[in-house]
Order: sequence, then C-alpha cells, then structure tokens
Amino acid sequence: MPRLRAWMLQGLSDMGKGRQVPRPAEPVPAHKGQRWWRVMCLTGVDYFSTLGYQPGIAALAAGLLSPVATIVLVLVTLAGALPVYRRVAEESPHGQGSIAMLERLLSFWKGKLFVLTLLGFAATDFLITITLSAADASTHLVENPHLTSVLHDKQVLITLILIALLGAVFLKGFLEAIGVAVVLVGLYLALNAVVVATGLWHLATESHVITDWSSALTAEHGNALAMVGVALLVFPKLALGLSGFETGVAVMPHVEGDPDDTEERPKGRIRGTKKLLTTAALIMSVFLICTSFITTLLIPAKEFESGGEANGRALAYLAHEYLGNAFGTVYDISTIAILWFAGASAMAGLLNLMPGYLPRYGMAPHWARAVRPMVIVFTLVAFLVTWIFNADVDAQGGAYATGVLVLISSAAIAVTIAAGRAGQRNWTIAFAVISTVFLYTTILNVIERPDGVKIGGCFIAGIMLVSLLSRLARSFELRVTSVTMDDMTERFVRDIASRRIQFIANEPDTRDLTEYREKIEQIRADNDLAPQEDFVFVEVTIRDPSEFEAGLYVRGEVMHGRYRVLTLESSSIPNALAAFLLHVRESTGSIPHIYFEWTEGNPFANFLRFFLFGQGEVAPVTREILREAEPNRSRRPRVHVG
Repeated sequence: MPRLRAWMLQGLSDMGKGRQVPRPAEPVPAHKGQRWWRVMCLTGVDYFSTLGYQPGIAALAAGLLSPVATIVLVLVTLAGALPVYRRVAEESPHGQGSIAMLERLLSFWKGKLFVLTLLGFAATDFLITITLSAADASTHLVENPHLTSVLHDKQVLITLILIALLGAVFLKGFLEAIGVAVVLVGLYLALNAVVVATGLWHLATESHVITDWSSALTAEHGNALAMVGVALLVFPKLALGLSGFETGVAVMPHVEGDPDDTEERPKGRIRGTKKLLTTAALIMSVFLICTSFITTLLIPAKEFESGGEANGRALAYLAHEYLGNAFGTVYDISTIAILWFAGASAMAGLLNLMPGYLPRYGMAPHWARAVRPMVIVFTLVAFLVTWIFNADVDAQGGAYATGVLVLISSAAIAVTIAAGRAGQRNWTIAFAVISTVFLYTTILNVIERPDGVKIGGCFIAGIMLVSLLSRLARSFELRVTSVTMDDMTERFVRDIASRRIQFIANEPDTRDLTEYREKIEQIRADNDLAPQEDFVFVEVTIRDPSEFEAGLYVRGEVMHGRYRVLTLESSSIPNALAAFLLHVRESTGSIPHIYFEWTEGNPFANFLRFFLFGQGEVAPVTREILREAEPNRSRRPRVHVG
C-alpha cells in the first residue's frame, strides 16, 4: 500500500501534513517549448477532429441550408472568436485563459464562486469532449463495413474501453503528446483533403446535383435574406465548430518563445500562439465550408438521421462510397485515432485547469494536485456520462455546445473589459458586439437544448459541494506558503530570543498608547506574569478571507516610542499567527509563547466567522492549526488564553 500511495501521489506539490515550516515552492525548471505549428497539432486533435461529426450535426440542424449556416459559423469564427482569443493570449499567456482574466476582475467570495461556476462549464466542455469524441470514434468503428455485423450493438462498451485506454495512458505518463499529435493531425488532414477533393470533383462533374440543391433550397426558404435569417437561428446548433479555441490558449505554455522572453511578458510565446490560433482557424474554416457542401449535396438526408449510415460519420460515409472500403477503412482508423486523441487533449486541459484553481482555493484535497488521482476521477466521471448518454453523439452535442459557448462568451466579456480598462475605445465596442453575439448564441442554445445547461449545472453543483466539504475539512490546515520578515522584525526577534520569546496577539483598534498599555496590563494580570516580562505585539489584518494559500510578510515598527509591534496581512488570523510562530521557532531554536484573550460570543457563529472571514475564535483555532502542523507536543509553540 505505501508503494501504491507513493506511485499515485508522484509529483504532488503541496504543503503536506507534517511539514513543520512553510517554505516557498520548489523552482520549476524552465520549459523550452515547441514550435507553434507543432503545438497547433496538439490543440488540433481537439479542433480538427470535430470534422468527424460536425458535418453530420450541421446537416441534421440545418438540412439543405447546412452550407449557408456553416458559412455563418466561419464568419463568426474569423471575425469573432479568433480576435477574442488572440487578445486572451496577450492578457493571459500562461495557459489559464479567460478564467484567469475574470478572476483578476473579481475578489473575495464572489470571485471564487464565479470562477467555480466557469470551472463547471469548463469541466463540461472538456469531459464531454472526451466522451463525445470516444463515442464518435466507436461509431466509426462500429459502422465500418468490415466490422458492423460483429460490433453493431457494442458501441457503449467500445466507448468505455476507449476512455479507459485514455485514462491508462495518463496513469502511465503522457510525455510525447505533441509528437504523436503532429503525426495524427498531418495524416488526418491529408485524408480529409483527399475526401474533400473527391467530393468537389463529383460536384463539378455532376452539375445537376448543385442545380437540384439550389432549386430545393430556394423552394424551401425563398430568398437569400430568409436563408441568412434561418442560418442565424440554427447557428447555435453548429457551435461545436468553435471548440478548439479554449484548448488553443490552454496549451500556450508549450509554445516556444524568444530567448529574451520573460515570465511576466513572454512576447515570443504570445506571437507564436497568435499564429497557432489564426492558422488553425483558417484551416478549419476551409474544411468546414467544403465538407458541409459535399456532405449536404452528396449524402441522402435520411442517412444523417439516427441509425443512418452517415449519422456521426458523414465524411467516412463519403470515403467508403466514393473511394472504396480499403481507403474508407484507412480513413476510419485515422478518424478513430484522432478522435480518441482529442480526448487526450481534453484530459490534458482538465489536468492543467482544475489543479491550478481548486487546491489553491482550498477547495480540493491534497491529492488533487497529483496527476494520477485526478485522472482516475475524470475517467470515472467520463464513464458515468457515457452511460447516461448511451454513447450517443447527437445527445451529447447540446452539453458540449453549452460548455464551449459559455467559455467563449466569458472570454469575449473578459477581453471587452480589458480593452475598456486599457482605454481602447474601438476595440471595446468591437468586443462588446462580439460578446453580444456569443451571449445570444449561448442563451438560444440553452433554450433549445436545456440538457447542456443541466449537465453543466450538475458539474457546477458537484464542484461547489466538493469544494465546500474540502474547505471545511482543511479548515485547520497550515496554508501559508512562506514567511518573510523585514529587518525590524528580525531585530525584534533577536532581542527577545535570549530570553523567553513572548508575543501578544492584538486586534488593532485605534492603536493609541492607551490600547497597548491596557492590553499588556490585562495579559499580565490574566496570566499572573511579572511586571518585568517582555512582550512583542502581533497584529494581523485580514486581506481577502476567500484566499486559501499565500505568502506572509511580517513588518516591524515601534509604536509610541516604547511598544514593539509586528504587523501581518493574511486571509486568516489563526493561520498567519501559527505560521509566524513556527517560523520564529525554526529561526531561533526556541519555543515561542503567544497570549490571547477569549473571544466573546457563540462558538458556532465564531467558527463560521473564521471559515468565511478568517477571524472569530482565534485562540483555539490557532492552537489546533499548530497541533495539526506539529505533532510533537514538546516542539509545539505554546498558546495561552486569559
């Protein structure tokens, strides 16, 4: 069991229990990065793989109007999503995307709750990417003419196996993702180019097909203005074609920068990511338009419906129909591989996103920073989603689109605010218009396909509940990452280290002479201390009580010419005091003592004040935090309450 536990928690970077003194995190080695076009292939396994099911979904949603609706999608992609995410790359170049931008705009608990809500939709996006891609990969496998008689009723089982294999890859270690992605994306796009060229050649040589489609389209929708209006209405159902942008910024840390890049402003990485986003959007736009034309015009409408041979695999249908089963099988294998690997891209996004927020908020257990336990959790959730949706690609489309659209809408709002704060009036107006378009699309998608927001709501509720329980369970955990003392504080500590080290915890009020004189007299009287006993006051000011982990800076000053006072800023008074006492013990080799007054009021109400606002029943909570951090009673700083 110890070996299994060590293997499961390998790479865990957290302040584990039993650590005696807060220390800065170990330095992370510099990441050299990869050329932007190679990283584009990593995000491309998510983005480009949607060609496996997007044409079929578009045909089901828009019918004969699918090519026109797809052109609308491409215009929104190039004129809306692309500018937004190019700006996100500038504002958040470390892979946390628009969520990090919005986090900076909001503070305290409202900011944390808002971020948790966005994380719920991000989890919806990435997890449904895993399950939907695996389901579509199994569709291509089951519908292959050579295998359909053997596997026709085993799609759910195959999907679960693919998800399990994905989890197994991450449990072993996922190191060469970019190299694998380059091969898969290159082969997949080349095969799709062959299918598209073949389809366009058939349209060119069978001109009546275009004429028949145009006549039927005019008869069904009338003039061009009516067609555009209907295309705008069905556009939300095609939103899966926008799925690659959030992944595009999530993989930014892998992009190679310039030699003079700094962590604060990695200009080369930002420039490379912009190239990545633009190139991927242009490639995808060309394929989306071409594939929507050839699939709509060359495949009978009934084949797109549930049970039809083109359902969830429109391009594979054309590959088999026009290029033979041998080529079609090669195409199926390529599609299955890239769809399966699209799940890998989404899993990598989850592992990058969730541990970056939840443990930092104190809203996940220690093991949430380790890769393998999180892989198991995400894999089990993906099993559950697959079982609920019965591995149906169409049924998961609404949930997927909801997650994608919420994240893109939040990104558009974030860059609108950023442009406004930068005084860029024209960009602010442009991004505001884009935000309106995406908000409209999101609302319409939720109204037409509420299952998406229901699934997103389940993820949000689950994250909120787990976060609350985790924060409660970790209430008495030492969570100060480092302690730094200024020169005056160092001097105060040296002065009293030769005697008994004694501090008085003081809640600052007016900070006048009377306050300090009365406080020290009361402490002496309550604890039967001699008049010559020497003390240093310690005062903690609450900064943001919703923060969980942070460093601690201690500043010393002399008040009224006679009282030495140490001031600290923290999210929690007990945690700051406990961390400071442990630091003093380690730096001096002596056991410090600290004196408190009892807090008046209901104990339960005081605990809630501590949990939500970082104060309340300070003395017993400080003692409990010290007990958790230092099991050895003889080495534990002493807490006295009068």
